Amino acid sequence: MTLFLRASTVRFYTLLPAAAMLLAVQTMAGQAPVATKSGKQADPDRSAAYYHYGLAHLYEDLAVNAGRPDYATQAVEEYKLALVADPNSTTLQDGLADLYFKIGRIREAVSAAQERVNKDPNDVAAHELLGKVYLRSLGDMQSQQAGQMLQLAIREYEKLAQLKPNDIETHLLLGQLYSLNHESVKAEEQFKTAQKIDGGSEEVVLNMYRLYSEQGDFKRAADVLAAIPVDDRSARMEFALGSAYDQLKQPKDAIAAYRRALEQDSDNLDAERGLANALLTDGQLDEAQKIFTDIVTAEPQDAQSQIHLSEIQRRQGHYDQALETLKKAKPLAPDSLELSYNEALLYDALGRYDDAIALLNKMLDGTAHADGKYTDQEKSNRSIFLDRLGIIYREQNKTQDAINAYKQMVDMGGENARTGYQGEIDAYRDAHQWKDATAAAAAAATAMPKDRTVQLAYAGQLADTGEAEKGVALAKAQLTGTQDDREVHLSLAQIYTRLKRYSEAKAELDSAEKLSRKSEEKLYLYFLRGTLADRQKQYDEAEAEFRKALAIDPQNPTILNYMGYMFADRGVKLTEALTFIQKAVELDPQNYAYLDSLGWVYFKTGQYALAEENIRKANERNSGDPTIHDHLGEVYEKTGKLKLAVAQWERSMTEYSRSLPADADPDDVAKVQRKLENARVKLAKVSSAAIK
Repeated sequence: MTLFLRASTVRFYTLLPAAAMLLAVQTMAGQAPVATKSGKQADPDRSAAYYHYGLAHLYEDLAVNAGRPDYATQAVEEYKLALVADPNSTTLQDGLADLYFKIGRIREAVSAAQERVNKDPNDVAAHELLGKVYLRSLGDMQSQQAGQMLQLAIREYEKLAQLKPNDIETHLLLGQLYSLNHESVKAEEQFKTAQKIDGGSEEVVLNMYRLYSEQGDFKRAADVLAAIPVDDRSARMEFALGSAYDQLKQPKDAIAAYRRALEQDSDNLDAERGLANALLTDGQLDEAQKIFTDIVTAEPQDAQSQIHLSEIQRRQGHYDQALETLKKAKPLAPDSLELSYNEALLYDALGRYDDAIALLNKMLDGTAHADGKYTDQEKSNRSIFLDRLGIIYREQNKTQDAINAYKQMVDMGGENARTGYQGEIDAYRDAHQWKDATAAAAAAATAMPKDRTVQLAYAGQLADTGEAEKGVALAKAQLTGTQDDREVHLSLAQIYTRLKRYSEAKAELDSAEKLSRKSEEKLYLYFLRGTLADRQKQYDEAEAEFRKALAIDPQNPTILNYMGYMFADRGVKLTEALTFIQKAVELDPQNYAYLDSLGWVYFKTGQYALAEENIRKANERNSGDPTIHDHLGEVYEKTGKLKLAVAQWERSMTEYSRSLPADADPDDVAKVQRKLENARVKLAKVSSAAIK
């Protein structure tokens, strides 16, 4: 049968308003050729079929597009009359099945389409209709029924892929269905088939990206997108690429991708959010702050952006402003754990330790399960809360409370247990409870005998506490002759460095270098080489190694602080030292070591008020560090507070007496002793003069 009616009459009438369509239907009804239902004509009456087919389309359009569902039955009846006139017409049969689908008579649609497939297994239209029906039904079914519908949909699109091998949409849909059915290999095959048809197709590339992302393989997800030439990438592709780089913790690459996305679609707030987050991750706080401020101005209800804006304000030291921003966000996201956690960090930064502890405990109570069973995400969240709680308790010298927090992490098992054990060891070390630290390390090693990191932590603890050879032997026992030996060589290098066995430390670093291929692996190697050279007072060599590390990661706070302090302590390159340490503090404002370094460089530049402020903050967060007490003594002596200076140097000597040999350099101890004795003499003279 020809398509004359579809191309002229039907198309003409679909352009008419509803009233005109009704008139056309009535007119045509008055001119109807009669197609009887009784008996079967010897030959198809195509004239009657054409006529009823046209009426069916008109009624269908009134029912579906003009909002007149009352005409659905008439449309069906006209299709049936057309089929009486031409019972073998595949166009009419497929049209009726499709009509059933459009008006929601799904069972009849499936029955009609299945009848067509039974007659002609290669009827593309019938398979397409069945596929659409099953796809539509997926979201309306219970889990078991949805599983059945998924299998039926897969069956139909597998057939369509055979019938239409060059149709991209079919392969993409089949790939998506396989992915939904957790058949990743089959899904990838379909996406690759589509890619061969059109390698630059946006939908093909994005579907492959989603598949790899769902598998957690963000490297392949990024590679698929990066393989498309930059000039051919759409804004959606660039946004997806930025998201992949976010997951890979490559903020600079993410920043570049988000910028390219915004060049094509400047009003895309999601791309702006992605860019701002990547800038925040990369430590570019000022630019991130500007973008988040613009986003919040455009979308005042965006609580997440306000939370990030508050984080930036906190890291910049604008604590009151950060609290105000969180107050604005709280009504928008009253149950946000991220908001509450940032609030706790703010209280910690302000020295409001009790408030921070109360809030963290509230969060832990609110996320607790009576049966003690948690999802991986819940475990991760609780681990973060408990770790911060342990740190704050350590800052308050509440060692046992910190231990209790870390034990809860241990109870969660896996990576959380490892972190919890390390927290216990660190808490005991902060308190100079060396036997307890060793016992905690031994318990961890017994509980996790196959965990190399835990065994190496125990080895380091043994070496630090007088059992050097036992510690070295335990560390060497972790060597397996594989790529994983890099971690062991680095641990041995640190053990030997602390034992002042420098040649052996260098040999271990040389061995680690052979196994260091990635830039982040080389970064840590350069850092350890720098610390080894610094210990041997080879300052130029140390600086060269640190600069190599910073070339890889200019935002690494540990390296920034170490090199800045090395300069400050020697009184050289003080301007650069200040820049380095300020950046380290900006990246980790609660780190007591960085605060002490900042105070020390201020002292070296004659800014004594700022020196005292920062060193006192450091002392509040760790009162057991002899170097901090020594620095505070220097500040007090320089500002004429001799009694306070004496008290600090006395405390420094006390802490040195409780320190590990590796942390109590005899030269440093002797210097503090001389300063203390000289200060006592001066103080005695001042007191004697006052009596006279």
